[in-house]
Amino acid sequence: MDRKTVLLLAILIPAGLCAQDHPLTALPYTPSLEASFLDRSADPCVDFYKFACGSWNKLNPIPADQPRWDVYSKLHTDNQRFLWGILEEAAKPSPQRTPSQQKIGDYFGACMDEAAIEKLGASPLKPRLDEIAALKRVSDIPLLLGRLHLESSETAALFGFSSSQDFADSSRVIAFATAGGLGLPDRDYYDKTDAKSQETRARYMEHVGAIFRLLGDPAATARSEAQTVMDIETALAKASLTRVDKRDPYKLFHKFTRSQLDALTPSFGWTAYYAALRLPAPAELNVTEPEFFKEVERLLKTRGIADWKVYLRWHLAHARAPYLSRAFVQANFDFYAKYLRGVAEMQPRWKRCVNYVDRDLGEALGQVFAAKTFTADTKARALAMTQEIEKAMETDLRGLAWMGDATKKQAFEKLHGMVNKIGYPDKWRDYSELEIVRGDFLGDVDRSAVFESRRQLNKIGKPVDRTEWQMTPPTVNAYYDSQMNDINFPAGVLQPPLFDPKLDDAPNYGNTGATIGHELTHGFDDEGRQFDAKGNLRDWWTANDAAEFVKRATCVSDQYSQYTVVDDIKINGKLTLGEDVADLGGTLLAYMAWKDATKGQQLQPVDGFTPDQRFFIGMAQWACGYERPENKRLNAITNPHSPDEYRINGVVSNMPEFARAFSCKTGQPMVREHACRVW
Repeated sequence: MDRKTVLLLAILIPAGLCAQDHPLTALPYTPSLEASFLDRSADPCVDFYKFACGSWNKLNPIPADQPRWDVYSKLHTDNQRFLWGILEEAAKPSPQRTPSQQKIGDYFGACMDEAAIEKLGASPLKPRLDEIAALKRVSDIPLLLGRLHLESSETAALFGFSSSQDFADSSRVIAFATAGGLGLPDRDYYDKTDAKSQETRARYMEHVGAIFRLLGDPAATARSEAQTVMDIETALAKASLTRVDKRDPYKLFHKFTRSQLDALTPSFGWTAYYAALRLPAPAELNVTEPEFFKEVERLLKTRGIADWKVYLRWHLAHARAPYLSRAFVQANFDFYAKYLRGVAEMQPRWKRCVNYVDRDLGEALGQVFAAKTFTADTKARALAMTQEIEKAMETDLRGLAWMGDATKKQAFEKLHGMVNKIGYPDKWRDYSELEIVRGDFLGDVDRSAVFESRRQLNKIGKPVDRTEWQMTPPTVNAYYDSQMNDINFPAGVLQPPLFDPKLDDAPNYGNTGATIGHELTHGFDDEGRQFDAKGNLRDWWTANDAAEFVKRATCVSDQYSQYTVVDDIKINGKLTLGEDVADLGGTLLAYMAWKDATKGQQLQPVDGFTPDQRFFIGMAQWACGYERPENKRLNAITNPHSPDEYRINGVVSNMPEFARAFSCKTGQPMVREHACRVW
């Protein structure tokens, strides 16, 4: 039985059957270019995404527990199933287990013990609920809020507080106070007046009320409490920056002294808050949104302690709901997954538990994953491809007619200073101070959150650790960090079908190569370009060159703003601009690098497709997939990425190289009359 037949049979098995019932002992193989995914009835010059991916969607029905299903989602699920096998083995008590195996195994075992969790009900919340009930005045809030912030890594009641690199000096870490305090996914949900937004707010209040009822409150009281939560959160939302505004780093950089923050929020006792965090009062910190903290001050002065007790009880239960008894988990799922994202069924317990271990002990788990799945040869090939694409970027920069020599000099310095991180960290995280108890799941979650919170807070005032990663090794994703000036590709994303050592360079450069180029281009997109080679927020552009960049970026923003996401909702081209510029620039760089890497080779057609066509099909097939309408609606507000079909069609329609490869003519949809190009 040939490879394609095996693959097709695996796809045709119902998604919930094999994918949920058995852990994997090895990752399955899917090629980075699969001819059976093509829809040959589609004209690539009219809708290239449909041509490249039309049959993938037919062969891969969206599982009931997923808001979207695409190549990345499928690989993520395969990785989950492989991690499930690792964790099932680690969960077996044995004196031969290493300390890391004990921690990941006992965490997983505690998470999977539904009977013990169900028996406890809401009782694990009682200590903190009692502390909230004991609050007598608004001035008592900071001490308790600090404890809540330490114990919650996912939601931040009222505001957020942690550490990050100083925008003005990326070599050092300072404290950051950030906007937060919302239960809906974005500030825009609170003030939009269309019928769907009003319906969402009503459903949210029903959900908040349901949680209060699970805490034991009468129905009438719960409804009143939900209104209190909505009123406070609406005020916080209206004072928060939009996601588009947050793409401008200058709008998020406001360095305050300790006394200036005290003066901004005199009703909040920062000394007590720092004491709860066990943190020396920082001499300076970045208050990302001063207007938001002005609203915090106003609310503290105008809202009584009874309202704050309601608000804090909600955020405590909201943060812990996924880890409590079935009633809390179900209520959380019904609103955040079923209603907001259209997901039909809750993920099986094992998936959720794998995710929690990966989140809280990701490098202990990831060390095992990397050892079993990521070879030295894969790392070497990925690094070589990255270096080829960086060389293409250098060639591209030298030839840019619109950029002057002074700006180019700075751009070369940034490019040459970029660090490539492939697979996994050089130094693994030490979890020895984190206590994991087999029979105490919520305790494990809280202790893990405190461990991570303390780890982040302890960085304040210290030099930056440039070896650190922000993603765990099994993650199916990649990122560029503008202040580290590094590009990062975890082992999880360097697996087939995204990176396929068995196939030729054409689809690999189209797929993973374009992803590498995408992350590299983020260093030079509308946001990343504002940071220099060392990661400092500094304007290194001449006025003319900056204006030329804006003109070219505006072309991209205007293009994507014309695309419809769902119903009458268009892409917010200003929100997705960085990703759209990176998609276009990354594909161009990958194409240039591929041509250079294969120069002089006599490349031949395969399966009836020329090498150039195989490059573009490989580039498109990473994005094969689709998502539920509800999820599209949510992503239109919150996601800085455009929908998958536009991440393909929007790019190739700007590339004459694509038009030549498929003999597309002027006037066809995949050939834009006025093509956009930034890099």
